[in-house]
Amino acid sequence: MVPKLRSFILSGIDAQVCEIEIDLDDTQLQKETVVGLPDAAVRESIERVRSAMGNSGYPMPRGRTLINLAPAHVRKEGPAYDLPMAVGMLIAQGVIQPRMPVGMAVGIGGGGECWKGGAGESSEELFGLDPRSVLIAGELALDGRVRPIRGVIAMAALARSLGLDAVIVPDVNAPEAAVVDGVRVFGVSSLAQVVGLFNGGLELEPTAPVDVASMLEGSTASVDFGEIKGQESVKRALVIAAAGQHNIVMLGPAGTGKTMMAKALPGILPPLSAEEAVEVTRIYSSSGLLDSETGLITSRPVRMPHHTASSPAIVGGGIVPRAGEISLAHHGVLFLDELPEFSKRVLETMRQPLEDRVVTIARAHGSVQFPASFMLVAAMNPTSGGDVSAGEAGQREMSRYLSRISGPLMDRIDLHVEAPAVAWSELSKKATGSTTGMMRKQVLDARSLMHDRQGTLVNSQLRGVQLDEMLQLSEPARILLEQAMTQLGLSARGYDKVRRVARTIADVSGSLEVMPEHIGEAVQYRLLDRGV
Repeated sequence: MVPKLRSFILSGIDAQVCEIEIDLDDTQLQKETVVGLPDAAVRESIERVRSAMGNSGYPMPRGRTLINLAPAHVRKEGPAYDLPMAVGMLIAQGVIQPRMPVGMAVGIGGGGECWKGGAGESSEELFGLDPRSVLIAGELALDGRVRPIRGVIAMAALARSLGLDAVIVPDVNAPEAAVVDGVRVFGVSSLAQVVGLFNGGLELEPTAPVDVASMLEGSTASVDFGEIKGQESVKRALVIAAAGQHNIVMLGPAGTGKTMMAKALPGILPPLSAEEAVEVTRIYSSSGLLDSETGLITSRPVRMPHHTASSPAIVGGGIVPRAGEISLAHHGVLFLDELPEFSKRVLETMRQPLEDRVVTIARAHGSVQFPASFMLVAAMNPTSGGDVSAGEAGQREMSRYLSRISGPLMDRIDLHVEAPAVAWSELSKKATGSTTGMMRKQVLDARSLMHDRQGTLVNSQLRGVQLDEMLQLSEPARILLEQAMTQLGLSARGYDKVRRVARTIADVSGSLEVMPEHIGEAVQYRLLDRGV
């Protein structure tokens, strides 16, 4: 008999079926072989499985054991196959004997083998789980404990799409898998529990489904804009950026609140929808960064990588492709402090994701896509390169500092705003400026206008004909935009950026028409095109 069980292969944030076949031949010498393009972690798993089975009181098969992971052309990596391998060996030896109601055969092997209920069993009685109807994954410790793995939420989504009844996962990962509706989730802590589940000797209740909507309602921002003194002009620009999902760069000396405002930004963005929360959770799950206690990302992420980070760390990559910081910031904020300090290669590789909102990582054995729809918030300190008051020498230092950012990348940043030093008179008194609640209302009202006009698209996503249709300019506004194009030398991309930002400014102001003052304010946010 050749037992067959199903696990999953994680590809990006998606999963595909991995069928695990166990073939025993006790006429040959003792040997265990794993085939099907396994990586080193999978090849080593046979030693973990051997110890886990022995220390749990179960025998290892005698003779030759051949384990095949199908499909054979897809690389398998990680320790997730430990548990299904052990279960398959126990089935092959008869230790696990899942039984079904009388007259109901369960095909496990390819040669007509099956398990049936005994003659004395009721036709209404069901013992244990049906191996055909579950996906199994988990890492085994040497003492038989089941350790957590990556990508369990993708595994549960795969089981639902296949119409399977349940998934068996490490108990630590169970809250994560329970986010997916329509699939029973059995969280197990040991190999012995899995044996009991299949043999019917263990009554284990499935993990309660997660109420995603109620979890999202309790999400709050970690920083309130009301705590930030001064910088009302920057707050205004951030409202516009949040309303239209525009990229923004803040220029100013250190200590003016740029980092704090970036942390506060998710508080004024619309709350995550259930679909967005699950998608972000899948990214963190596939990267092994998900909090095991909650099992769900409930607030928009803010990622703040250091300027020494490599290109694969920011964009994604590796021998086995993993999500980078821009994908971890999906539906949230990516904050790059001291933008010119990042390597030029890193910054240039971000240009395509900023436009397409997706990252494609190509390898010899295939390509993987990661979503990357994020708001880029950057900070620059143009005076850090030299003292501006030092005359021409200081100006040259500043120009060198700013020249580290290429024109094409700067074209992809919609708003350039100055964050000046806050005066002592402002710092010494109680904060009375805009709060997160006030700013969030402005953003939500503007998003409501956008939704009524153009559906789910935000203004930063308008392209070509759509942008032309949504931005009917009056003659004075058109003349003003033409003057700005001529005097600033804006590129075609910069021209579209000004129009999109102007449309958002009009929405924040509650205006159905884009007026000259909206064009004028949008042009003012092209600070680096005008020179500092």
